[in-house]
Amino acid sequence: MARTPEGTAYDLTGPLDAPHVVLIHGLGLSRHSTWGVIAPLLARRFRVLCYDLPGHGQSTPHPGPLTLTALSTQLISLMDRLDIPRAALVGFSLGGMINRRAALDHPARVTALAILNSPHERAPDLQARVAAQARDAAAGGPAATIDAALDRWFTPEFRAENPAKVDAIRQTVLATDPASYAAHRLVLAEGVTELIRPQPPLTPPALVMTCENDSGSTPAMAEAIASEIAGSQCHIHPALRHLGLIEAPQAFAGRLTQFLSRHA
Repeated sequence: MARTPEGTAYDLTGPLDAPHVVLIHGLGLSRHSTWGVIAPLLARRFRVLCYDLPGHGQSTPHPGPLTLTALSTQLISLMDRLDIPRAALVGFSLGGMINRRAALDHPARVTALAILNSPHERAPDLQARVAAQARDAAAGGPAATIDAALDRWFTPEFRAENPAKVDAIRQTVLATDPASYAAHRLVLAEGVTELIRPQPPLTPPALVMTCENDSGSTPAMAEAIASEIAGSQCHIHPALRHLGLIEAPQAFAGRLTQFLSRHA
């Protein structure tokens, strides 16, 4: 593990001369909890950068107000520090919003996008409710919603058969800096409005994936994201919920490897 002077914790693995791939995790998680299985598989063929969002994992909290642009800036600043001129950006959930923001703001730095289980346009009443819930999240911190979140994130079968893995995710979420968790949750809720039908549109080669039973990043959302990026691919993993990439990491890694081998 390494950490930048700004406090971003990261790992950089894989062949030195391979194309760069950056992996961006979601709210309450970390680089290890999200990509622990997938990153080593990708690192067989790519130079893989994993990092922790502010106040998550081993990264320090962000100084000052947090926005989607601030999270995009963290990513580009890390690439600058590591002399990575261009990379394929793989983002999960909130990470799939950060990589879209980065591609809009810094298109020359992005070779391809993989957008995994990431939210998109919500109906107006749902958007208002999600934003209100996010604004209220600071009071209870991650502990107040963790049980409901785990129900949404994992299938009942996986929870019954893998209690240790589910508890590891619980502990990762609970270890997140509470103020950082609340700030990132608000970005997850409100920042998505910046990404709907962007002008100019996104142009990198894109793979959009979600899971059949992901209630917060639905198949309809994935299809809408893909419809706004010309030539993109869209794939819906059957049966799984939000953390399908932890339940079935080999399936996600295989499809990512196929896509990145052509476009990274």
